[in-house]
Amino acid sequence: MQLEIRNVSKTYPNGVRALNDVSLTIPRGMYGLLGPNGAGKSTLMRTIATLQEPDSGSIQLGELDVLTQKDRVRETLGYLPQEFGVYPRETAERLLDHFATLEGITDKRQRRETVDALLQQTNLWNVRKEKLGTFSGGMRQRFGVAIALLGHPKLIIVDEPTAGLDPAERVRFLNLLSALGENSIIILSTHIVEDVSELCTRMAIINGGEILLEAEPLRAIEDVRGRVWRKLVPKESVVAVEQEMPVISTKMLAGRTYVNVYSETQPGDGFEPVDPDLKDVYFSAMGGHHRSATNGSTQPAVVQ
Repeated sequence: MQLEIRNVSKTYPNGVRALNDVSLTIPRGMYGLLGPNGAGKSTLMRTIATLQEPDSGSIQLGELDVLTQKDRVRETLGYLPQEFGVYPRETAERLLDHFATLEGITDKRQRRETVDALLQQTNLWNVRKEKLGTFSGGMRQRFGVAIALLGHPKLIIVDEPTAGLDPAERVRFLNLLSALGENSIIILSTHIVEDVSELCTRMAIINGGEILLEAEPLRAIEDVRGRVWRKLVPKESVVAVEQEMPVISTKMLAGRTYVNVYSETQPGDGFEPVDPDLKDVYFSAMGGHHRSATNGSTQPAVVQ
């Protein structure tokens, strides 16, 4: 099974064009949708999750038409939005049991087995009797995954799941998602490059409602090798460098600034080649410099 998104566009009543002719093919496994806040990620996720309609285009999940067979899609969908409410005075065990009942698991023994298994799977078994209001951010996110997993979904959508988590909780959460990706399509929508780099076998970079790049992360990194250069310059010289060449990122270090530029050839004295990572791919794509890793085009991957 795979998810086919074809020519999806969405403009809100206030004139904001959130999605512009978006097309993606998303296979089973972890798929990263990477972009800054306001890029169109949440709009696309809500549309896939049957929570809003696009103005045009089509979305197909296997044999299901997402736009016309919403009830059937929801039966096989797990959705963890960026923010979701819980009952702070309720325990994890009791609230998950309640959601299992709403999911249609009416047999008490079967429901108990399902709830216990999900609490174990999300590493919440030891805190199952504690009230959700006492949970940390990472524990709340893992509880959200437990809810999303009710019904054994074939498509799981998680929107900005690690924002605000401390490093230890982030690792626990990403490990959980990685294990789930073996049997389902999981779309990880995030602005955190490291989340995609560590988890996803394929990804898309989106900005302004348009897909800038769709690729395998490792292949995309190789595609910019030899095209990203770095130089340490005084802070007051950054503007001059930006006026002369395509700067894709800057980083302060002890009062001076590392400037990364995109260039097919050595851009000048003092610039050294960079061993690229996914951040370099991201900033190159955002600047319109990265070539498509899916078709070998020599044109920038920005959709005009």
